[in-house]
Amino acid sequence: MESPVVEEYLEAIYKLAGDRKKLGTTELGKELAVSPASATEMMERLVDKGLAEKSRDRGIVLTRRGRKAALDLIRRHRISERFLVDVLGMDWKDVHEEACRLEHVLSPEVESRMTALLTKTDTCPHGHPIPDKLGRTAEPPARRLSSLKRDQGGVIAKIAEEKRDLLEYLATLGMMPDAPVRVEQVAPFEGPLLVRVKGATYALGREIAEKIWVRENEK
Repeated sequence: MESPVVEEYLEAIYKLAGDRKKLGTTELGKELAVSPASATEMMERLVDKGLAEKSRDRGIVLTRRGRKAALDLIRRHRISERFLVDVLGMDWKDVHEEACRLEHVLSPEVESRMTALLTKTDTCPHGHPIPDKLGRTAEPPARRLSSLKRDQGGVIAKIAEEKRDLLEYLATLGMMPDAPVRVEQVAPFEGPLLVRVKGATYALGREIAEKIWVRENEK
């Protein structure tokens, strides 16, 4: 198991790589709230440890070892979130920060015992897939709610951002994973969406709608 700081960098690189064609230390530093210089220094350490490398086309990329370490951390984080909600009864809005602390200290034995107590191990409470022990994930195709047109809808797959205030707000609207949602109107000029969920209709801003992913869209 790598140090917590190294693990945080590996996790950030793994998550950011899917959103950018080329990942640099400036973007990485912004994600981790550190200076580009600090990110560059850590990047050199990761390269020396064989966890990352620099690509001319893609910028910072993880090696096979680095990717495995990142996925192991993500698995521990999401298993912790699921355990805190399903077994300890904590609210979904409160578990992300707790899991951030637990993910660095869980031993394989404790993780295994926690998993054995769970009935749902495919996603975390926010809908993100939980990697298996081999680092494999299964994530059905999904689209951002903000990309849907009038009369399109489906089932909420995940909430991309796990900030407490956002999760608390969405919970009051019933907009949680597995809840059906449908777009009733789309305001022009990047205006809000009028969405229907659990029998109620709400106006949802584009910025928030972009953080909600929906699967199995249908007219």
